[in-house]
Amino acid sequence: MAIQSYESYDMLLKQFLLPHPFVPYISMLVGMFACKLVYDLNHLLSAAYFKSYSNLSKMQRIEWNNRAISTVHALFITAMSLYLVFWSDLYSDQQLNAFVTLQSSPLSTFALGVSVGYFLTDLGMIIWFYPALGGLEYVVHHLLSVASVAYAMLTGEGQLYTYMVLISETTTPGINLRWYLDTTGMKGSRTYLINGVVIFIAWLVARILLFMYLFYHLYLHYQQHFEPGSGKHLCSSHRLTSHVQRSLHVMCW
Repeated sequence: MAIQSYESYDMLLKQFLLPHPFVPYISMLVGMFACKLVYDLNHLLSAAYFKSYSNLSKMQRIEWNNRAISTVHALFITAMSLYLVFWSDLYSDQQLNAFVTLQSSPLSTFALGVSVGYFLTDLGMIIWFYPALGGLEYVVHHLLSVASVAYAMLTGEGQLYTYMVLISETTTPGINLRWYLDTTGMKGSRTYLINGVVIFIAWLVARILLFMYLFYHLYLHYQQHFEPGSGKHLCSSHRLTSHVQRSLHVMCW
C-alpha cells in the first residue's frame, strides 16, 4: 500500500505538475512562497487568539512568526523524510536501475527544493534583522544547509542520506515551543518541564540513534562507488562523502 501510494504521488507530480528539469527551481519558489504565507497567517492568528502576542516587542513578534515558519518546515520535511526513507521503495536495495545512493525522483527532488527555499528565506531574515534572529553561527549553519541540500537536489546524489539527516528536524518544533513558553512567561509550568523531556527523547532518537544507523547504512553501501572499471562512480564517491560530511556538520551543530 505504501509503495502504491508513493508511486501515485510521484506520477502525479511528474505528469501533471512539473517537468523534471524545472522541479528544483519551481520547488524553491514554492518553499519561499509557503514561508511568506505561514508568516502572514501566523501573524493574523496570533494577534486574534493570543493575548500575550500584542504585549510582545516588534522584534519578538518577528521572531514569533519566524519560528512558526521553521516549525511548519520541520513538520513537512520530517514527514517527507520518514516517508521516503522508511515507507517508500525509492531507496530500496531491490531497485535495480541505479545504486541506492544515486537514486532520486521528482517527488524527492521537489521536497528538497522546498527545504532549500525555506533555508534561503530564513537566511534572508537572519541577515536582514542581524543579529536579532541569530548571530554568525546561524548564518554559517544556513549557508552549509543550503549547500548540502541543494547539492542533493541538483545532482540526485546522496538524497537518501540527506533525508536521513533532515529527520533531525524532528527536534525543531519542541525547541520552538520551548521558546514560546519562555516568552509568554510559562517557564515554570508543567508544560515546560514535559517539553524538556520530549526534546531530550527526540534528540536521542533523531540525532544520535538515527545517525548510528546512517553510518551503518553508509558502511554497507559505500562499496557501490568502487565497482571495478567505473571511474564515474569513483568520482561520485568523493563528492558523496564530502556531501555527507557537510550534512552531518550542519545538523550536529
